[in-house]
Formats: sequence, C-alpha cells, structure tokens
Amino acid sequence: MSEIAKISVGGNTYELPVVKGSENEKAIDISKLRAQTGYITIDTGFKNTGSTTSAITFLDGEKGILRYRGYPIEQLAEDAEFLEVAYLLIYGNLPNEVEYESFKHNITQHTLIHEDMRVFLEAYPTKAHPMGILSASLSTISTFYPESQDPNRPKDAIDLTIHRLLAKVPTLAAWAFKNAVGQPVVYPKNKYNYCENFVNMMFSLPAFDYVPDPIIVKALNTLLILHADHEQNCSASTVRVVGSSQANLYASVSAGVSALWGPLHGGANQAVIEMLESIKNDGGNLDKWIAKAKDKNDSFRLMGFGHRVYKNFDPRAKIIKKAADDVLEQMGVVDPVLDIAKQLEEVALNDEYFKSRGLYPNVDFYSGIIYRALDIPTEMFTVMFALGRLPGWIAQWKEMVEDNQPIGRPRQIYTGENARDFVSLEKR
Repeated sequence: MSEIAKISVGGNTYELPVVKGSENEKAIDISKLRAQTGYITIDTGFKNTGSTTSAITFLDGEKGILRYRGYPIEQLAEDAEFLEVAYLLIYGNLPNEVEYESFKHNITQHTLIHEDMRVFLEAYPTKAHPMGILSASLSTISTFYPESQDPNRPKDAIDLTIHRLLAKVPTLAAWAFKNAVGQPVVYPKNKYNYCENFVNMMFSLPAFDYVPDPIIVKALNTLLILHADHEQNCSASTVRVVGSSQANLYASVSAGVSALWGPLHGGANQAVIEMLESIKNDGGNLDKWIAKAKDKNDSFRLMGFGHRVYKNFDPRAKIIKKAADDVLEQMGVVDPVLDIAKQLEEVALNDEYFKSRGLYPNVDFYSGIIYRALDIPTEMFTVMFALGRLPGWIAQWKEMVEDNQPIGRPRQIYTGENARDFVSLEKR
C-alpha cells in the first residue's frame, strides 16, 4: 500500500499522497491541497518545498553527497572534461566518442559573436560589473536569433540554441573581462579546447603570443565541473520559473545570471576575497577577526565557511582544496591575502568552535583563492561561476520544457490593509 499523509483542518481530515524519489527522498504532494481544503502552505524561502521532480542532480546535504545523473562528483572532477559533463547534464548520459566529437564540433563552430555586439560592449562603462554585462548580453543575443523565441520549434533547432549558448558564453564572459580592464577583445580560436580557448581570450594580448598555461587550464576545468549544477538552488529555480512562461533559453539563462550575481549565491567567492583584503588592510590580525566571528553580538560573519545545504562537509570543497594547493605550489604565488586565507583555513579546520558548527571552508572559499592566484579580478569571480553553471541551467530549462511543467505561480497570504475607499487628493 502506498504511503499517505493526513492533515486535519477545519474539522475535516484529508489524505495526501507521498512521493518517493529514486534515492528514497520523500515528499508530501500538496498539489490539490487548496482545491480540497481552501488552504495553502507557507514556506518562506521554499526551504521545505519541492518545486519539481528532477533527474539531473542528487544532493544529500547530511551525508555530503553530490552526483550528476548518478555519477559521483569526485569521479567527474578527477577524470572528465567539462564538455563531457555538460553533455551528461543536458542529455542524460555520458557521450560515446562519436557523440562527443560531434558535440564539441558543433560548439566550436559557434564561438564567434555577431560583430554588432561590439557596439553594445563598447557602450558599457569600463567600471560596469561583468555580471551586468553578461546578463544584458545574453538577452541581447536572443535578438540575433529570433527563431529561438519559438517555443514549438523542433528538437534540432533547440539543440542549435543550446550549442550556440555553450559556445558564446565564454566569448561574452572574456569580452566582459576585457572591457573591465580596458584591453582589446580577443577572438576565439578553434584550435583550442573549451577551457584553453577561454583562458586565451582572457589573458592573451595583440602585443605578444600567449600559450594557455596547462596549470590554469586544468584548474579551470575542475572548477567548472564542480559548479556545473547544484539541484534547485536560487539561480536554477529562477531559470525554471522564467522558462516556464515559455521565455526563450537566452532570456531564461540571463535571469539565472542575475540571480547568481547576488552575494548570498554566486557572489560569495567574491565576498571571500573582499573579506580577506579587509583583514589584510586592518593589519592582518587574524585573532581579532576570529574573535569577531565567534561573538554572537558582532555582525561580522566569515564568508566562505559552512553551507546552507551541506551540514557536515561540502564534497566539492575537498576536491577544490587539492586544486588550490596544487595551483599555489606550482605557480609559486606570493600574496599576503592568500597567506591570510591559508591561516584562516587552518584555524577553521582545527578550532572546535568552527568544527562543532560545521563552519568548514566551502567551495566558495577555495574557488576565490584559485581565481586570485590566477590573477583573475575579483569582480570576475561570479562570471567564472556562471560559466561553470551554464550546462546546469540549460539542463534544468530543457527538463522543465520536456516535462511540460506549468508556469510557475506561487501563492501568498495577504497581510495588507482591508478594503477602503479612495479619498481625493484635496481631502487627504
């Protein structure tokens, strides 16, 4: 017999079905609650509310488990290329050799941006945040491909949009960076793989020949995989809600970029470095700031420690810690800010206060360290996050469309004024 839940309200008892996932996760299906009872539920921030069923990513915060389509994140980060993971997330399985070569070829053919986009780029102030440029650029790109706005186009046309998006976002991201530093844009080179091409567009200049550093390329590949998807987070949910209106993929992902921009989401790795710089500028007295973090009456909070979902440890942090150590060692980076980061890491991993509260260094802490070591400007950190999260957003949008999910439309409980009559201006 299927499990049911019962709710008693208004003197009546109602039975609600229980939904069970493939990893034995359970949910009470309240989709007919309002129709049956006249009541809705309140769950501010949706902390206890499942908005959808999904076959893309499994996350167990208590056990520190993260899997893409069943594959442990540890294995993918160690052995896979980022585009393999992108294919896995979007299409459901790892590609065979023929599928992978075709996928890479299709993406490579679409890395160029329409030259008219240069006009938009040149109009942005040099101090414009790269995330603002990326979000606006993604919406703008949709105007160059009006066919993408047709929600009923065939599968091959949808695949073309997906390939274009995967191909062009690195170019847009690199161009946003070049705009921020006042350098000429660098066009993509199809002789490079996905990560090599992005690194080349970021760091090469017309004045000298640049060869992508394999250390940087390897670190970037790992980082992008670790960020590729993370279940129903703020930005993924945003992509789904916007897409549920039948908004095109470019617009939906643009909305995801905007959601990721916030310091409580993707902007956390930027906040980590800004915090470390504040500690350095204050004299580097780490004991003082540790004491502030422990003081419940102090508003200061350590950025990059603990996680809203992972209660014991972030499985991505273990992987990226090794990548951070390798980068710092192999590149011989000398940076007082990163020295403070290493000291803070040691305290957090050994101090009982932090250990007992699960305040371990998370993926944002280590990714911030790596980006800093690679000489990537702080304001570009969230853009790097967006580049990694792109296949996850696409997969979430594609799944939502294929499942014919209804338009997102949360309910509310109104707490405003009761009915009142309008009073003309002269009588107020």
